[in-house]
Amino acid sequence: QVQLVESGGGLVQPGGSLRLSCAASGSIFSLNAMGWYRQAPGKERELVATVTSGGRTNYEDSVKGRFTVSRDNAKNSVYLQMNSLKPEDTAVYYCNADVQYPTNWRRHVEVWGQGTLVTVSS
Repeated sequence: QVQLVESGGGLVQPGGSLRLSCAASGSIFSLNAMGWYRQAPGKERELVATVTSGGRTNYEDSVKGRFTVSRDNAKNSVYLQMNSLKPEDTAVYYCNADVQYPTNWRRHVEVWGQGTLVTVSS
C-alpha cells in the first residue's frame, strides 16, 4: 500500500508564499502523474496542478503564473510552490498520485494524501 504524506501548509498573509511537499512511500512499481487538488469550505474538490513522470505540467486557470508544480522522481515526491497567495486560495490541499503496484503492475490505482490546510488571511 502506498501512502502520500503532505507537509507545508499553514497560515499566510495575502501576497505571501508557501511550499507544499508530498512524499510517496511503500511498494511502488511506477508513479505516474502526481499532483495537487484542493477543497474549500462548502465547495467541491478541484484540480490545482499536475505533473507527469516526464515533467509535463497542467494548471487550473486561477493559479497559472502564481503556482508551480514540480517533482523529484528519485525521492518519489511532488511539490507545489505557491506565490502571490490570495484569500480565495484558502482550502485543504490534497496530494494525488497514479500508482502501479509491483503485485499488479497492469492496474492503475489513484492514491490520496490526508490533506494539509492552507489559510490565506490577514
